[in-house]
Amino acid sequence: MPKSSAPSRDRIVAGAADMISRRGLSATSIREMAKHAKAPLGSTYHYFPQGKQQLATEAVRYTGDWVARSLRRELEAGPAAGLSAFLDLWRRIVVESDFHAGCPVLAVAIEEPPADEVPPALAAAAEVFELWESLLAASLREHGAEAEQAAQVATLVVAAVEGTVAMCRAKRSTQPLDHTAEQLQSLIAAATRA
Repeated sequence: MPKSSAPSRDRIVAGAADMISRRGLSATSIREMAKHAKAPLGSTYHYFPQGKQQLATEAVRYTGDWVARSLRRELEAGPAAGLSAFLDLWRRIVVESDFHAGCPVLAVAIEEPPADEVPPALAAAAEVFELWESLLAASLREHGAEAEQAAQVATLVVAAVEGTVAMCRAKRSTQPLDHTAEQLQSLIAAATRA
């Protein structure tokens, strides 16, 4: 993920997103997130007085918005171009981090929440996944897919890419992305031909 050069809140959020993408939420303390962002711990608590959950929530939203901006731009050329950009974005992240980083949204989503509670970071992760799905589904509909099919394909794309990123990290290879890309491109081509 891009690192903010701002010496403030934005840099702390970007650093937290990067740290969560590497270690997950439970294995990362707010102190470590501040250190990773090269920010004083006091500043971190100043910007995030509710602590780790507030910072994690902002990190998830930051990632969601960053990916959504890229998707919106690339989807102007159609769903196949959007899919390629989505896959390329995650390929860059796993390769440039030497397979140490993945998606902080997924990392937060798979954490075990406290009983009878939906933490704000988990709720933010659900919103981000829905945003990515809605962007993809809208593009699919604009290019000929029926509404229900567009929604299902969009969900499948997001789920497949997120799972594939995890597989790439585990296998230390981009081969899962290559296989997934080919199949998803075929699926999008079939959906938009209808």
